[in-house]
Amino acid sequence: MNRPFSWPDERLVKAAQDGDVASLTTVVMESQPHVRKFARSLCASPQDAEDAAQEALIILYRKIGTLRASGALASWMFRIVRNECLRQVRGLVRRGEEPEDAPEAASEPSAEEAVLHRLEARRIAAAVGALPRDQRQVLIMRDVQGLPGRTVAHALGLSNAAMKSRLHRARAALRQSLSAPDQFPGARPTEGDPHP
Repeated sequence: MNRPFSWPDERLVKAAQDGDVASLTTVVMESQPHVRKFARSLCASPQDAEDAAQEALIILYRKIGTLRASGALASWMFRIVRNECLRQVRGLVRRGEEPEDAPEAASEPSAEEAVLHRLEARRIAAAVGALPRDQRQVLIMRDVQGLPGRTVAHALGLSNAAMKSRLHRARAALRQSLSAPDQFPGARPTEGDPHP
């Protein structure tokens, strides 16, 4: 029976923060499957996801000491991966089109389609990031990491019913945010617009 991967426990993370190299290596290795899953869900292409995951793991290795709470590793890594995916989108938009002589160009989506796909991923990541912490946490654990409901409820100290209720609210808030007409990807607020 395949058990889902679990995040490193807080004691291990704390030891890594305190400079224990073996613990740090273990934290990076145990975080890798989750980081890759985040990247696949947020980035537009498998190559971008791999690049974002690698960069996020490097940041984890170098900057674990900046993590404020050892129990917040998953949400910290989600933010790092999201930021890496957004950075790639900005780079693509600045570069304009992909080179036409790239290998397999015929089977790849057009540069315009790739940009639109990435902007959509950016919009989804921003909407998830805007959820209240408790909703974001349950949504990431259940829908992004794919953890079983009972595991999520236990990890968050909730009953199954409370976890399901929180997940329902998170999904509803995400749907509402993504269906709002002013959430068009790439749209900038006009002067006087109350939205940031």
